[in-house]
Amino acid sequence: MSHTWSSQKYGTRWGLAFFHYSIFLLGRRFAYFFLYFVVFVYVAFFPSVRRICRPYLSRRFPGTGRPMFFFKSFVLVLNLGKILIDSAVLESPGAGKIKADFHDPADYHKIKNLNSGFIILMSHVGCWQVAMTALSRLNRPVNLLMLELPEKIIGTQARDNLAQRFKVINPAQFLGGTLDMLNVLKNDEILCIMGDRLFGNAAYALEMTFLGDRAAIPFSAYKLSAITQKPIVVLNTFKTGHSTYELSLPRIIHVPPRPGKTGRAYEPYAREYIETLEQYTKNHPYQFFNFYDMWDPKPIEPSDGNPARPAPA
Repeated sequence: MSHTWSSQKYGTRWGLAFFHYSIFLLGRRFAYFFLYFVVFVYVAFFPSVRRICRPYLSRRFPGTGRPMFFFKSFVLVLNLGKILIDSAVLESPGAGKIKADFHDPADYHKIKNLNSGFIILMSHVGCWQVAMTALSRLNRPVNLLMLELPEKIIGTQARDNLAQRFKVINPAQFLGGTLDMLNVLKNDEILCIMGDRLFGNAAYALEMTFLGDRAAIPFSAYKLSAITQKPIVVLNTFKTGHSTYELSLPRIIHVPPRPGKTGRAYEPYAREYIETLEQYTKNHPYQFFNFYDMWDPKPIEPSDGNPARPAPA
């Protein structure tokens, strides 16, 4: 199975522009309504769409028959479409507002009261732009480890808005941006990394059991934490209504200095993260959007075609 999944395969520039103008002129509800027809066509007539849903759905819902698998694929892709529409709303003045609050108000204060820089470990769940909006309230520089954002996917305005609010560290640069990441943590800034997707060499991943099967989980975040002695804050978002999201902080992970020389030394801390991710898929099974096959043992190669979410080192 291919490791590269690209939103460009399933959307043209004019198609994305249609949704952007629909949101602005007719509102998000119209865009949602039209989305049902678009998603049905893609799931029904593009086998590749069902194929990229299978690695996750077959493990989250083992033993699912064909009719139910089709339905579950439809719901999963539909929710992804709504998330993408919501992310466009966040970058479109006058298109409506989205409210995001912490599920437990105390979680926000836990982050705010951290007296040093820290690592935000996110996943391909919910809407990461919502999490970024919440982090912007901390009045502390936020850095995103992610591939460059091509204009044809998110639009000039969204790309420029993102660049103004957050510093982007591109993992495709020299040493995967490690020097930049170490520097921002040394300066007590916030570094955001995705914890559920591996790029490049499989030597930088651990084989961890996730949803009953062995999956490749990168350990870069835990290694950075050990070197800099900065905590790791696991942060998730989930859609709760038409215009509402909630954020949760299921765990803060502390990695001791020099836990060991091999990747296996970081396995206990990666297990803490995996436990939170499994609980998330249990509570919100149709808001997990990692369409890369985590369970395929082959190393994953970077793809410029999927810039929509931060990428791990």
